[in-house]
Amino acid sequence: MGSPHCSPAAITISASEWPRQSFHLQMPKLKLEGAWEVAWAAKSCGTSPGGCYGGSLLTCKHTERGLEEEEERRYYRRKRLGVLKNVLAASAGGTLTYGVYLGLLQMQLILHYDETYREVKYGNMGLPDIDSKMLIGINVTPIAALLYTPVLIRFFGTKWMMFLGVGIYALFVSTNYWERYYTLVPSAVALGMAIVPLWASMGNYITRMAQKYYEYSHYKERDEQGPQHRPPRGSHAPYLLVFQAIFYSFFHLSFACAQLPMIYFLNHYLYDLNHTLCNVHSCGTNSQGILIGFNKTVLRTLPRSRNLIVVESALMAVAFLAMLLVLGLCGAAYRPTEEIDLRSVGWGNIFQLPFKHVRDFRLRHLVPFFVYSGFEVLFACTGLTLGYGVCSVGLERLAYLLVAYGLGASASSVLGLLGLWLPRQVTLVSGAGLHMLLTLSLFFWAPKPRVLQHTWILYAAVILWGVGSALNKTGLTTLLGILYEDKERQDFIFTIYHWWQAVAIFIVYLGFSLPMKAKLGVLLVTLVVATLSYLSMEQKLRRGVAPRQPRIPRPQHKVRGYRYLEEDNSDESDAEGEPGGGRGDCAEEEPLPAGPRPGPEPAAFCRRPCPYEQAQEGDGPEEQ
Repeated sequence: MGSPHCSPAAITISASEWPRQSFHLQMPKLKLEGAWEVAWAAKSCGTSPGGCYGGSLLTCKHTERGLEEEEERRYYRRKRLGVLKNVLAASAGGTLTYGVYLGLLQMQLILHYDETYREVKYGNMGLPDIDSKMLIGINVTPIAALLYTPVLIRFFGTKWMMFLGVGIYALFVSTNYWERYYTLVPSAVALGMAIVPLWASMGNYITRMAQKYYEYSHYKERDEQGPQHRPPRGSHAPYLLVFQAIFYSFFHLSFACAQLPMIYFLNHYLYDLNHTLCNVHSCGTNSQGILIGFNKTVLRTLPRSRNLIVVESALMAVAFLAMLLVLGLCGAAYRPTEEIDLRSVGWGNIFQLPFKHVRDFRLRHLVPFFVYSGFEVLFACTGLTLGYGVCSVGLERLAYLLVAYGLGASASSVLGLLGLWLPRQVTLVSGAGLHMLLTLSLFFWAPKPRVLQHTWILYAAVILWGVGSALNKTGLTTLLGILYEDKERQDFIFTIYHWWQAVAIFIVYLGFSLPMKAKLGVLLVTLVVATLSYLSMEQKLRRGVAPRQPRIPRPQHKVRGYRYLEEDNSDESDAEGEPGGGRGDCAEEEPLPAGPRPGPEPAAFCRRPCPYEQAQEGDGPEEQ
């Protein structure tokens, strides 16, 4: 034959023996078995699959390289799809969990508010006292979360902390089958303990997925530079913007999903506004506390116990579905060796590091925004929808107001993608500016009770507030993920963020009975301080002021046997990754010149202990 060809048998043998360049990802070897694969391989050589007699080694190597690259592309495409699956599953799980919690709590508080319901169903059991203690458990317990949240996240891992938090929310739902002091109050305390760990691990999880998506999209650079090389700073920011927009588009839907029990069940039992608002004389900026003068009976007829059990069972099924989503569809946030590294810095260090991060001026400047982030969500759910909405248009329209808020915030979360083209300050400052205009407008608006002509203004205000909330949430979480890229810090940062939100919720709970003008004043002052503080932080960063971050200790592995041989340190900090910097006790030594050396002879060179020494003596010479 005149033209050189590649033998299919030769292609099959050489393909099965390819070395994998990406050995640290444990990619499966490619096996060419079957007539169509041989034909495809021969076609990529520009030959026919009928065999060859000349044999060209160069052409066969070219074919092997092409097949390997094609398999790598398929492998990393599956990895990227897996990351997208993780983001969607975590977002859906968080939405269902928070929606079930809000819907159940809202329905429970409305039922327990009605005097007739309390007397007929529970007699002299003291249901208002139980409700007040339950709210104390939900709002006060998170204050202590800064002490245990990082330890729990490092101990269980990010994914399993999410699963545990969703399970505790489901436990709170299940206790409503038997409403007693010894069921509601302990479950409320457990729920309060799980709030900060759940949402801190959720924020950390989404950030880690953005970083992993960048790694799987730029795997060739990782192979060329080595697995220990850190990607350029800010390289994962576009993916983080997209993933946070997806997450908050789902999350804000929980406010709309939470109203389904109200719309399809409880609204059929409520009195209209002429009965519930008969003694209400002032609303909006002139109101004192929450719904002063609201009628003590809001239910026309009492719902049957069987119907309540059906609704609670549906909510319990949704909570269980959220648990299955997190358990079955969410992958791990870290590799096993990374999980070991994160735990091996010492539990005392893990406990202290959230407090040590206060040294960082970026966090100190963002604290007012963290507090405002908690204020504005509670104001939307209580001050705006109750003090302005229910007070004027009746309890039967509460669900529709919150649906408008949730849908507006969900749709506006896509505006976080503007950060792909605009400076990152735009989303936060624009959301703050919108809330500032709305707060100033609410200062001068006092809707009249039982008047429906201004309903469209109320819906417009609620939707615009949702737009500002979406810009606030997406901007803050994206900013934290960009400023703190080190995977060994992210759980501490999101813990601090959600802990300050919990502090804000506690403050709102304490000031529940304040006049509306005082609430608006606190909200406005906090917003102005947060915006000025954030702009000051950005100005410092533009001037090149270096933040002072606490050093993350090196992992101290107590190794026994062959479980972990410290082939690489995945928890290495930036300073340790630089050439010549951060050398550990057993770093590679430079070759010493031959001949006599001045000074005393060192006792022994530091070397890596062999597996036998690790099994017999712990860590070998380093422990002596």
